[in-house]
Amino acid sequence: MTKAEFVELVKQKGGYSSKAEAEKAINAFTSAVTEALVNKKRVQLIGFGTFEPVEVAEKRGKIPGTDKEYVKPAHTTPKFKAGKSLKDAVANIK
Repeated sequence: MTKAEFVELVKQKGGYSSKAEAEKAINAFTSAVTEALVNKKRVQLIGFGTFEPVEVAEKRGKIPGTDKEYVKPAHTTPKFKAGKSLKDAVANIK
């Protein structure tokens, strides 16, 4: 699904009068979640899922077929865990 298709879906489901309003709502949601994650806060939407920042340890490895090694530094990455309602809805697709 493209962003334009998603905006149209949100317009229909949310009862927005225009695509611009629906897109503004989507942009507000994604900005708010991004800001919360940047501030190392968790966003939990009961039934839908949880967005949270996760610390990933430094990783060392070897490139296959060569003697070269690499180091991927420790970093923080966003993680999403689906909630029960979302899991159940997707599981029932036939």
